[in-house]
Amino acid sequence: MTADPAFVATTRTFYDAVAEDYYARFRTVLDDAPLDRALMGAFAELVGHGGRVADLGCGPGLVTAHLASLGLRVFGLDLSASMLAIARRENPGLRFEQGSMLDLDLPDGALAGAVSWYSSIHTPWERLPDLFAEVRRVLAPGGHLLLGFQVGDEPRHHDRPWGHPVALDFERRQPEPMAGLLEKAGFTVLSRTVRVPEADTSAQVPQACLIARR
Repeated sequence: MTADPAFVATTRTFYDAVAEDYYARFRTVLDDAPLDRALMGAFAELVGHGGRVADLGCGPGLVTAHLASLGLRVFGLDLSASMLAIARRENPGLRFEQGSMLDLDLPDGALAGAVSWYSSIHTPWERLPDLFAEVRRVLAPGGHLLLGFQVGDEPRHHDRPWGHPVALDFERRQPEPMAGLLEKAGFTVLSRTVRVPEADTSAQVPQACLIARR
């Protein structure tokens, strides 16, 4: 068995430490995000009712639960056992698995859709082609990817959040280069959306969303 890359281990350690505080802070984040919910609704329509979808980097399962409410047959996957414990506690009717989105335990073409909602932000730029190739592998022809991330040119470093002795970089990226990587991986980018930061929310920089088809 190949050891996890250092960035994967660091990400897992960070979220294991902050999971309960993170959930307390963000558990209602979608309630105040009508544009995000609209994009998820469009993604759900593209996938089709009952389509099998993986929420990659699902954290405490907030997006997983919302997608399930839209009629998708969705399961969540995350590195962090602590995040998964919350997801299972709060969503007992949904399935959550531990694993890395760089090495998915799924056969080729198994999914109608995949979501990476702010979960690619801990993957180094040079490994994004590997990530997108793996997502494409598990999508059926015509399957869709929903990709959300923060816009910018420099990472934001989080050190000792909520007093926990951990640190992690949150990468911010520009939509056009990200779309270019998706296209090189064999996707057709259908939608590129950027919204400005909203007052009184945690979104301090523009937020991007790409919807792509395999």
